[in-house]
Amino acid sequence: MANRTLGNSGIEVAPLAFGGNVFGWTIDEARSFELLDGFTAAGFNLIDTADVYSAWAPGNKGGESESIVGNWVKSRGNRDKVVIATKVGMELAPDKKGLSKEYIFRAVEDSLTRLQTDYIDLYQSHRDDAETPLEETLSAYATLIQQGKVRAIGASNYSAARLAEALEVSEKHGLPRYETLQPEYNLYERAGFEAELEPLVLKHNIGVINYFALASGFLTGKYRSEEDLTKSKRGQGNKKYLNDRGFAILKALDEISAKHGSTPARVAIAWLIARPSVTAPIASATSLDQLTDLIESTKLVLDTADIVRLDAASG
Repeated sequence: MANRTLGNSGIEVAPLAFGGNVFGWTIDEARSFELLDGFTAAGFNLIDTADVYSAWAPGNKGGESESIVGNWVKSRGNRDKVVIATKVGMELAPDKKGLSKEYIFRAVEDSLTRLQTDYIDLYQSHRDDAETPLEETLSAYATLIQQGKVRAIGASNYSAARLAEALEVSEKHGLPRYETLQPEYNLYERAGFEAELEPLVLKHNIGVINYFALASGFLTGKYRSEEDLTKSKRGQGNKKYLNDRGFAILKALDEISAKHGSTPARVAIAWLIARPSVTAPIASATSLDQLTDLIESTKLVLDTADIVRLDAASG
């Protein structure tokens, strides 16, 4: 399994990231530890989280995922062996949101405390903040990099126009640039990334760590009818995929997974890994069986006919 580099950062990662949005939400700390142990034991090192994870769960206020990651790293003593990516900008409270310099400086200290580390490998703007000048945001990150608190920065949920503008600001003012982009991208959700963002990241060698790699579980084949939507807490979010195009994608995944003696989930992630623009898809697991699917997906090599079939079904 060959490592890949996050943009021009020099940070090397295995070609799959573990999504920490499930920590403190659909799985507790003990199960989170079990899955992180299995993930890293298999040779993977990139863990993606955010300060707002998982504020949406009843009784949570945000920071739960970072705290679990921090507790795990401390208990395992493996900080130098993992790449921790987290994010800032989503609203945690009326006075805790956005990408102003003042707020970033506050937020990073909170994240460092929860993660129980003195540096963050990849610190990402969780979403664009149109009210704060890009130069201000990037200057804040420059200070954090100079202080050794952050190694590299990334953007999540940015449009192609704003990402291009940010790259121009970085170059003009000698500021650090976004080395990664975290967009929504999977076999079902393609157009938003491929139309404008993909050419941009390829041109500038920006690493892509896309989220919803399995479309919230739809691409595993778990949800094939409205009755199936009750199978998990995330099930209702899959209703939008239950249409002719969604079923055509599942059919292609079924056929190709049967051909390889594999599973739809493995094929869906293998398709992403084979995409030249993608560095490491982000996927979550809540059980060891799901984790096995993720790990095995990196060993599955699709041939040209497989990719053409999947492209046609999902185009």
